[in-house]
This record gives sequence, structure tokens and C-alpha cells, in this order.
Amino acid sequence: MARFFAIAVLAAIMSCGGHTGYGADLSAQSKVEIGYLLSFLKNSGCQFNRNEQWYGAAEAVAHIDVKYNYLLSKNMLSSAEDFIDKAATQSSMSGKPYLVQCGDEVPVPSGVWFREELEKYRLNPH
Repeated sequence: MARFFAIAVLAAIMSCGGHTGYGADLSAQSKVEIGYLLSFLKNSGCQFNRNEQWYGAAEAVAHIDVKYNYLLSKNMLSSAEDFIDKAATQSSMSGKPYLVQCGDEVPVPSGVWFREELEKYRLNPH
């Protein structure tokens, strides 16, 4: 029953649509940074752990993007850091932290991984 509810909630969130028209408080620069982070993850080849199950990067991006759209629709983001903290750090359902593992490296908390990449991007925007 809980799994059905979680699927129903995600389906409702997904019906919110794309990024257009949402997030009036989110600056254009923050949207660019978030887009970069999602693209970076998608192309990283890294694995993403959500609720103790490993997913490929594309699946992780799809999941995080659903959360991002929801937060945008509620005007709950004001920066790329907010995006990391609210959409890309832990499960909204279980509260368990997300992890990222690239190759043979030790898995790291996704919040740390995203913040490090955001810092690199800000020093050298592509």
C-alpha cells in the first residue's frame, strides 16, 4: 500500500509539467547551474544510490528532475544550493541520504558530490 501511495505521489508530481513558468524566485543563473548539474550527473557514468538501491545516472537524473519540477512549481527554490539540499541530497519519502559512486571510488553523499561540482563550475563555467 505504501509503495502504491509513493507511486501515486510521484505521478502527481510528474503531471506538474516542465520547467517553464515555474520558479519565479529562482534566478536565470541558478537555473543554468542546476541544468549543468543535472547534465553533469547524466553524463558522468556514475551510479546513484537511492533508498539503498543503485541506479544509473540517467535514471537518477529522471528522478531528481521530478523533484526539481515539483519544487519549482511550489516556488521552493532560490538557488542551486537549495536544489542540492531539497532535491538531490536525500529521499523525500524515507529521509535516507543519496550516494554517488563513480567507478571504483568510495561512494560519497550526493550533496557533497553536487556541491563540489557546483564550485568547480562556478570557477570555470563551460
